[in-house]
Amino acid sequence: MGIQVLFFGSITDITLVAALSWEYCADTDTLMKEVLNRFPALANKKYFLALNQQVIHENAPLKQGDTVALMPPFSGG
Repeated sequence: MGIQVLFFGSITDITLVAALSWEYCADTDTLMKEVLNRFPALANKKYFLALNQQVIHENAPLKQGDTVALMPPFSGG
């Protein structure tokens, strides 16, 4: 099952995929280090991080079956 990582919008221009699966990561900081190692161009990109459809602003623990999404900035009206 692992941890599902989803990429949205302009972020997929860098990753060239919409989703990946990681077997295990202890927390979102560790996961993001691994994602940035795989896609270094993301280091210069602004994005929001969501865990199980909730935007997060700090490190969060991960468990099997979690979904993490990287989303570019968005606006609404």
